[in-house]
Amino acid sequence: MKALVTGGAGFIGSNLALALLGSGHEVRLLDNFSTGHRSNLDPLDAELVEGDLRSYERVATAVADVEVVVLRGALPSVPRSIQDPLSSTAVNVEGTLNVLLAARDAGVRRVVFASSSSVYGDAPGMPRQESQAPAPLAPYAVSKLAAEQYCMVAHRVYGVETVALRYFNVFGERQDPLSGYAAVIPKFIRLMLDGRRPTIFGDGQTSRDFTHVENVVEANLAAAAAPAAAGRVMNIAVGSAHTLNELTGTLQRLLDSDIEPEYGPPRPGDVSESLADISLARELLGYEPRVEFEEGVQRTIAWIVEQRAAHEARSL
Repeated sequence: MKALVTGGAGFIGSNLALALLGSGHEVRLLDNFSTGHRSNLDPLDAELVEGDLRSYERVATAVADVEVVVLRGALPSVPRSIQDPLSSTAVNVEGTLNVLLAARDAGVRRVVFASSSSVYGDAPGMPRQESQAPAPLAPYAVSKLAAEQYCMVAHRVYGVETVALRYFNVFGERQDPLSGYAAVIPKFIRLMLDGRRPTIFGDGQTSRDFTHVENVVEANLAAAAAPAAAGRVMNIAVGSAHTLNELTGTLQRLLDSDIEPEYGPPRPGDVSESLADISLARELLGYEPRVEFEEGVQRTIAWIVEQRAAHEARSL
């Protein structure tokens, strides 16, 4: 199979490209390096098309002659979208539509779209089920929901097989802990390794269904092929929730640290609770999360420590 991974220089995209290559597939990457890193491409024997999702011309070049597109490219982060909703909308919605139209024009068999648990917002009802009415709280969540709907329309109207996977708080190796919009787990690990106190926004009882990247990669590989998945939306998570207070306690134990978190006011756009029902993904994809929370945190710590050591060695 020949696959295109958009956002292939990013955290999830590069992990997915590695898995595809390891399974013997031919891989092409599309990235503009706005959030991805060229260093993530070092171990990848893949063709690179450098360009922006907002350019139909570049997208069409990248899509040519591929069987499956994994649409990872996006402008992530709830806080970023609150600061700059226009850019989030342009990349996440218009960029997705460019991919879908280019896929239609090139005869691509399937597009697997990376959606987000943020589309549920603070709607009542846990665990989150795909049948629940979305209630997005931030521009990022709105953009993901709109792109998701474009995927469903492309399937019904244009005959492009589309699958939308709603990721729940993905973390793991190759995730940038230094980004200004770093996800909570790598950010907290980096701060505590530096002897600094992480900041929890709210009382620490905010919960998340933290999902290691290996689980997400496996879900994408299954979604690229599963016949029953076409035209469907499904949750990809572990199916268990952990509070931010639990997370910091786990990090204290694994890092042998007595650093305590600081607490700040809740941030706008953040949901208070997140937990997924993954029964639909189990049914349609044969999905089963392999990496549980603590194992995933241990792997992430090991990767960040290794990267820091390599950086220090290069600086000598």
